[in-house]
Amino acid sequence: MALIKLARQLGLLETIYVDGESAADKSNTSSYLNRLRKPQLTMQPYKYLICVDFEATCWENHAPPNWREPEIIEFPAVLVNMQTGKVEAEFQKFVMPIESPKLSAFCTELTGIKQKSVDDGMPLQTAIMMFQEWLRKELRTRNLQLPKMSKDKPIGTCAFVTWTDWDFGVCLAKECQRKRLKKPTYFNQWIDLRAIFREWYKYRPINFADAISHVGLTFKGREHSGIDDARNLASLAYKIANDGAPLAITKDLAPFQLNSNCIL
Repeated sequence: MALIKLARQLGLLETIYVDGESAADKSNTSSYLNRLRKPQLTMQPYKYLICVDFEATCWENHAPPNWREPEIIEFPAVLVNMQTGKVEAEFQKFVMPIESPKLSAFCTELTGIKQKSVDDGMPLQTAIMMFQEWLRKELRTRNLQLPKMSKDKPIGTCAFVTWTDWDFGVCLAKECQRKRLKKPTYFNQWIDLRAIFREWYKYRPINFADAISHVGLTFKGREHSGIDDARNLASLAYKIANDGAPLAITKDLAPFQLNSNCIL
């Protein structure tokens, strides 16, 4: 239990319950945590990380009303080797928004994504399917497993990484729910690198670029380009790991569910 306490202090053990029950109501919490107990926190369990940074429709100076929720317009991911720091594979697709099909001038200026790119883009469900094919190929090529793919290896050897919980916990989850799209269960677990960054360096960055600069890295590419942000996120994850920070799953939307229905 000392290890679990330390993990909580480091912000590496934060669970979202989706069925409305509190932790006190979960009689099997201890056994679950034991199954997912991290190895020594000074060791890195993941051989590879998949860094994701969605870009979505947005508007200037105010939160959108209920009928104008953010929709994903760029779906990027990079696969980084945590032994070398090298990005070995990339995925990028532009996605057609259907709730607010016309991009705001603010969105185009911020992300650099043109109206034609999303007009020629694909539905989100198609992007998810194409991503799954890419993911299956890359994982099988390297004999990697995502977390909770089997009872024998609940931690896995490869995990998703985002900057904050917004990408998977808010943006993708809510859009799939609104549009009644099937979301693969492997999107339910991820590493929030900002949470680890804050605790490890005892510094609260103003934004992602500030975090990059704080550890002596240089941002490469265009800020708020999804694929460039994902590449820089990979560089930051490698830097943090080399500095000794333990990388572990920080969020789990379905903590008592294996990803056994995943077809990877």
